[in-house]
Amino acid sequence: MTSDDFRAAAHTAADLAADHLAGLAAGPVWQPMDDAARRALLDAPLPAAGRPLDELLASVGRDVLPYPMGNGHPRFFGWVNSAPAPAGVLATLAAAAMNPSSAGGDHADVHLERAVVRWIAELVGFPHPPGGGLLTSGTSMATIVCLSAARNRAARDAGWDVREDGLAGMPPLVGYVTGETHSCVRKAAELLGLGSKHLRTVATGPDGRLDPAELRAAIARDRAAGLLPFLVVASAGTVGTGAVDAFDPLADLCAEERLWLHVDGAYGAFGVLDPEIAHRYAGLARADSLALDPHKWLGVPVDCGCALVRDPAELRAAFSLVPSYLRDEAAGELGWFSEYGTEQTRPFRALKVWATIAHRGRDGLAADIARTTALARRLGELITADPELELLAEVQTSIVAFRLRPADPTGPADEAALDALNRELPAAVQRRGRAFLTGARLDGREILRACLLNPATTEEDLAVLLAEVKAAGREHTG
Repeated sequence: MTSDDFRAAAHTAADLAADHLAGLAAGPVWQPMDDAARRALLDAPLPAAGRPLDELLASVGRDVLPYPMGNGHPRFFGWVNSAPAPAGVLATLAAAAMNPSSAGGDHADVHLERAVVRWIAELVGFPHPPGGGLLTSGTSMATIVCLSAARNRAARDAGWDVREDGLAGMPPLVGYVTGETHSCVRKAAELLGLGSKHLRTVATGPDGRLDPAELRAAIARDRAAGLLPFLVVASAGTVGTGAVDAFDPLADLCAEERLWLHVDGAYGAFGVLDPEIAHRYAGLARADSLALDPHKWLGVPVDCGCALVRDPAELRAAFSLVPSYLRDEAAGELGWFSEYGTEQTRPFRALKVWATIAHRGRDGLAADIARTTALARRLGELITADPELELLAEVQTSIVAFRLRPADPTGPADEAALDALNRELPAAVQRRGRAFLTGARLDGREILRACLLNPATTEEDLAVLLAEVKAAGREHTG
């Protein structure tokens, strides 16, 4: 392949990407793939001979781009998936062209990662000593990194070297979560050998926040039983409702009890940039660790999470292992990123983060986030004003939890029937193609949840969403 061949193909790829992004709003949010298109991808034979780049790109344009997940559309309100930031899309190509391993060494990607991790910490107001974090594939991996450090410290405090001896024979380590804590925390606990039965589910108050009094009582019970409490997981925005825990009382309790306070900020931590809701995040900076996803509210293209820790030495104590073939006498005091987490070969994630933040700046990002939280509050108002809809939780960030509650002139609504209806509605709305939302369970009830992350969303899009929910409800009930 000549450089001219590559250049021509790159221009074609850029046109494909630009046309795809430009056309998203005019098309359906999502629709099921037809069987033929699905089978063409699933049953594609392994090629024996290569194909020219122009043929490959034509296939991408014909067989892949017409069938998106939908998250680039302004009426995509599902899960916590953002539209890609254009600057991040462009930077991804340059990063792939360099294709380094960002484990360590004196090359641009390593230094850029140290800078963007510091930027992320500055954006959310988290302390950042040198070496106090790294980029990961997402918050699921960032949670494993942070909980590994917490486990290592707790074992050391108990006189145990968990890296050498494992957990066998040690009194169980106990962590504390709520019913709304993200499932990645349980996965991390299981993977790290803690066992999900040693994650205590602590009650929340009516505002959805972890209750410090209930937490204190649970810790006391476990200490009396000879167990070793070591971890509290708070949330800077739950997936179900966007609730933000009260960090100061939790930090006070964790300091008193010598527990590691970890904050899951995967979705919501960047909400602190919105002056209207920044007060909810008071005390966030007191946590021992924070996991968050630039590939959510900031719109950095997937994959990109970030683990931030107050004490970098705890990460290195948990992970550092430098075999002779990876010695780098010029690495300096911080060593390599591979000493702070599980990955040895690491992709160049930093460039798309740098591009996304540098393109919008702090002020632009704050404006984007403030727009989505304001729209979420407006959506809550529209739901409250509609007799067929019911708002189920205070709108704290940019997630709105609600349900369809059609008027029943014959008497009170049947809860089982409401549950059945609202369980079916997300898929029904998705299939209609004009809006996309997802469901969950909250306090034993089936709910609809709309997550607003796209600053291109308008109030008209909110009206379309609610109209689609009611139309799908009418189709379901006949």
